[in-house]
Amino acid sequence: MSTNHTKCLIIGSGPAGYTAAIYASRANLSPILYEGNQPGGQLTITTEVENFPGYPEGVTGPQLMTDLRKQAERFGAELRSGLVTTINFDVRPFELTIDNNDTITADTIIIATGASAKYLGLDDEKKYNGLGVSACATCDGFFYRKRTVAVVGGGDTACEEAIYLSNLAKKVYMIVRKDHLRASDVMQRRVFEKENIEVLFNSNTVGLFGEEFVEGAHLVEHKGTPQERFFDINIDGFFLAIGHKPNTDIFKGYITLDETGYIKLEGPTSATNIEGIFAAGDVADPRYRQAISAAGMGCRAALDAEKYIVEHF
Repeated sequence: MSTNHTKCLIIGSGPAGYTAAIYASRANLSPILYEGNQPGGQLTITTEVENFPGYPEGVTGPQLMTDLRKQAERFGAELRSGLVTTINFDVRPFELTIDNNDTITADTIIIATGASAKYLGLDDEKKYNGLGVSACATCDGFFYRKRTVAVVGGGDTACEEAIYLSNLAKKVYMIVRKDHLRASDVMQRRVFEKENIEVLFNSNTVGLFGEEFVEGAHLVEHKGTPQERFFDINIDGFFLAIGHKPNTDIFKGYITLDETGYIKLEGPTSATNIEGIFAAGDVADPRYRQAISAAGMGCRAALDAEKYIVEHF
């Protein structure tokens, strides 16, 4: 068991965390970054990234995160394995425990713990992850130009994803477990106006199939009723749009969160409700959820932390 101190502690290791580490290191804050239980974040399970600037030929998600990690290390960031298990933000410096063992104190903290996409819980989702299964239409939709895809969900997000994909794909199925869409009236109207979107109401996905990549989905209609019917649809891509869960449980009671658990930022900066604690990336971004926007937020958080250090220490 050990105790050490840092001017800047970064929690999380996606694009936001690594970018914050790059900027904090260049500002001589000697940051320590804990990578959590998924070093590199969600991009480590993404096969191809074509919309991150600087990679004209595209790059795999794991390679992108490796490059960002190496850049952070180059400037002197200390990258550590470990998971923050307890926090005390009532004291100064802030006090945290890593893996229920080591203690670290910090003058400033940047929270970059991200958000996890919600899945249906099917074994096939894991089997075909990156092989036709995706939780981000904006990230992966380009790969399905002129092909057939399905979107799971019936809210505004699902409608937005379906509309986005309809401009790329030949055909878009919306798989909706209820007999209606939960989306706003304007989003519903836009969906129904799209000739290449077909909504499958009262339907649940029970499995996916395909030799190597997704080739189709097994569905059940009117599950558990006398009208129950099993059928298959042929698809090339399967997009989850049933929401994301921000990784903020440990911060409840300290950091102000919105109704769905995302960190609420104070004004135009990355500041949270506690002075000296900042947030960056998907953990504070329920809208865009892109690697490049997360990286930009990581930059801002590091600059805000530097300004705080200069003014208070």
